[in-house]
Amino acid sequence: MPLPPVSHDYDLVVVGASFAGAACALAAAQSGLRVVVLERKRDPGEKLHTTGIIVKEAAEQTLLGQLPAPLTRRVEQVRLYAPSLKQIALAAPGYYFQTTDTPQVMRWLAGQLRSHDVELRLGTPFTDARRVDGGWHIEGVGRCRYLVGADGARSRVAARTGLGQVRQFLYGVEYEFPGACLQHPEALHCFISKRYAPGYIGWIAQSPTGIQAGLALRHDPGNARVPDIDGFLLRVGAAGGLPRRLKPGTTRAGLIPCSGPVWPMVGDGVMLTGDAAGIVSPVTAGGIHSAWEHGWASGRAIAAHVRGDGPRPEPVAMAAAPRFRTKRALRWAYDRLQFDWPFDLFMHSPPLRWAAEQVYFHKRGIAA
Repeated sequence: MPLPPVSHDYDLVVVGASFAGAACALAAAQSGLRVVVLERKRDPGEKLHTTGIIVKEAAEQTLLGQLPAPLTRRVEQVRLYAPSLKQIALAAPGYYFQTTDTPQVMRWLAGQLRSHDVELRLGTPFTDARRVDGGWHIEGVGRCRYLVGADGARSRVAARTGLGQVRQFLYGVEYEFPGACLQHPEALHCFISKRYAPGYIGWIAQSPTGIQAGLALRHDPGNARVPDIDGFLLRVGAAGGLPRRLKPGTTRAGLIPCSGPVWPMVGDGVMLTGDAAGIVSPVTAGGIHSAWEHGWASGRAIAAHVRGDGPRPEPVAMAAAPRFRTKRALRWAYDRLQFDWPFDLFMHSPPLRWAAEQVYFHKRGIAA
């Protein structure tokens, strides 16, 4: 079916060239819509707030499966450490994660947008939007039919359009050690510690370009605490196989949503996706696969409606958002009942193993 007569400058404006924003823009552009993406950074690979770890589903079911081989590294095991550094090795038949050269991945995604005729405006922050007949007027851009906010945990789109905003966060810091190698690069090393990571975990992993090591903790606005990543790595570095006397290169830091999807997530002609929508696992804080799928579903729904082939996209986008019911329950329990001694005492017990499998492998895991 042909597109309707042009009455707007764009069919869709996406704010943020994130995984979710790129997915939404690509899905709409592949259906022939006129799409522009606004990205405040001049380089999409700078100042990142993501570990860039991709789960198997994202690698096999989305465009991310086409990433150039040098940008990814396959990891097939999780090693979970108690505060005492007692550990358990977890794996699942056929399951894996991919660590990535995340800055280059984001630049590759920018190239994908351009190759699909998406107008990508780097160095262009979103400032304001107002409702006009049949769409939105975006300051500095013009009129569009639909507006999608994929602009992070502190979404300006949400604030300007009256949509829900993320209220609960983790605060994370990650070091990159270029060129360094772990003693056990086949595993994603995850550390539980109420002292260093209350409300979350620390991690060490081999990436395509070196080692990434990070730490995140519950962020309480009234009593904000800075993660002691240096103290953490002194404590766990030897157990995780981190070479001594490393000096970090790039440091990443930022807020991570942890309360599940925001409400409302959609309005008339506007919707949120990715971190802006709270589409991040409340337990693992991983969100690339969920964000991509939701962004893609939203873009496809917008395209179908604009072309006259589908219902209004707002309820479709809302229905496509994951609910994370089990993980939200685990998040609630972890926030209120985290103590070090149960992990030290029950690290090899069936209940803890079950919980770890839920978190990392969605029940598919086997423990060694």
